[in-house]
Amino acid sequence: MKRYLVPLFAMGAIAAAVPATAISGDDKPLYTVKDGYFVDDHTYEGFKTWRAAACDRCHGPNQEGMVGPSLIESLKVLSYDQFKDVIMNGRLQKGMPNWSTNKQVVDNLDALYAYLKGRSDGEITKARVRKMEK
Repeated sequence: MKRYLVPLFAMGAIAAAVPATAISGDDKPLYTVKDGYFVDDHTYEGFKTWRAAACDRCHGPNQEGMVGPSLIESLKVLSYDQFKDVIMNGRLQKGMPNWSTNKQVVDNLDALYAYLKGRSDGEITKARVRKMEK
């Protein structure tokens, strides 16, 4: 699945008042964020998956890297398919295990990508997010 991001709203004063939405290649919203940390339900599931899988132990609590690389930088260059390949197959030579047997990660792979892509795009400004009110 190829994903292309099209930010709908510019950063600045407008972004603080209006949610920003990124659209995937299949025209579905990838993530929606307001005020930097209120996110849609799907993206929130990605955050919960991040926390449950304890990805912060290697990638840091703010995804800026520790023993593992910065996901803020990695998601700027990885396509969705490359991201999926890393998660499902790991990179054992670099210490990244495969997560293909973790049901929560597999079931929420798209949501995890949305959360991390939002962080990488700079639209989600805090690592800890909250659900957006409906």
